[in-house]
Amino acid sequence: MFESHNQPVAPLSVFLPRLVCSIALGLIIVFIGLAIGMIGYTYFEPMSLTDAFTNSALILSDMGPIKLPAVASGKLFVAIYSLFSGLAFVSIVGVILAPILHRLCHQFLYQYNPHQPEKQESP
Repeated sequence: MFESHNQPVAPLSVFLPRLVCSIALGLIIVFIGLAIGMIGYTYFEPMSLTDAFTNSALILSDMGPIKLPAVASGKLFVAIYSLFSGLAFVSIVGVILAPILHRLCHQFLYQYNPHQPEKQESP
């Protein structure tokens, strides 16, 4: 997906679609995580969709729920969903930032690579 260390830095016409794809993938993961949380909250707790969305969004963003669960199965769901959300949050940030960090590192390493072959000037 990315260029290797001996290839030049990708032009903006290649980088921007790559960035858009990674943002889209991150948003898809967010929406899947929200859907899992909303379904779980409405199934295990007697909660409206609005409250389920609010709690799911806050847990997914690592802030914590507004309404604590009252049922034992709801508590178990919230514990498992919180663990999933912590990993999902780190993964989403990594997916979105990967092209940006790769481009920055690649620009730096390609520009200062001592093993890079010199460009031959044509006469």
